[in-house]
Amino acid sequence: MKSNGNISLLLADVDGTLVTQNKVITPRACEAVAELREAGIAFAITSGRPPLGMKMVIEDLKIETPIAGFNGGVFVNPDFSVLARRLIPAETAARTIEVIRAHKLVAWLYTETDWFIPDPNGPHVAREAWTVKFEAKVAEDFSPMLDRAVKIVGVSDDLEAVARCEKDLRAEVKDAASAARSQPYYLDVTHPHATKGWVVEYLSTEMKIPKEKIATIGDMPNDVLMFEKSGFSVAMGNASDEVKAKASATTKSNEEEGFAHAVEELILKGGSGGTVSE
Repeated sequence: MKSNGNISLLLADVDGTLVTQNKVITPRACEAVAELREAGIAFAITSGRPPLGMKMVIEDLKIETPIAGFNGGVFVNPDFSVLARRLIPAETAARTIEVIRAHKLVAWLYTETDWFIPDPNGPHVAREAWTVKFEAKVAEDFSPMLDRAVKIVGVSDDLEAVARCEKDLRAEVKDAASAARSQPYYLDVTHPHATKGWVVEYLSTEMKIPKEKIATIGDMPNDVLMFEKSGFSVAMGNASDEVKAKASATTKSNEEEGFAHAVEELILKGGSGGTVSE
């Protein structure tokens, strides 16, 4: 299958986009990535996950491009050797944790290599460990890790509280950090330049691909940042109306082979935008 020549790289979010709700990459999604390569289009992934949390995805899809973990906080090669990193300033990390806890969210902290939590029985801990395939370390005091923080996450099943915390934290830290929801129940905080928009910038420079020849696909508010930097963007069918409104086109949900459908109909066939139909 041949592309229309307008796209040289597809950058995909992982959770809610590339994988199903059960964190599975379908055979059709694997075939779609193989078809991209046959058409001469590179494929890359970015996620709020730590790099090691994407190991299975990297192996299953035989990814050869730089991998952007922590929403661009760390870039690694497929062998996990570090290419670039951006840490949250320690003072900002400390204030971020204070604001998260003031909103009654649970705070998690990630360094390049470790994941720290206050309670192993806390909300979404078991699910996250199953997703990333490694266990968290328990620490009630995050102070010793503040100068090594790559990402801090506010976690709660009170989705309105997460949204309020996002708004208030952005006002509090201003340009000192980036705060955006990666899931309705996760508020991700990273270095101010460690965003999915930065991922597009980095890959454009490193791979020598103009941004207008990069396509992006995702489902959450933090994916809008890469939509804004790329030449063409696709929102998943499971995305909110807010996210869909920011994309060039919309595909089906991640439970309906939305990723593969977008590759086949919009990237390889050169769709001009709009909603992907049946």
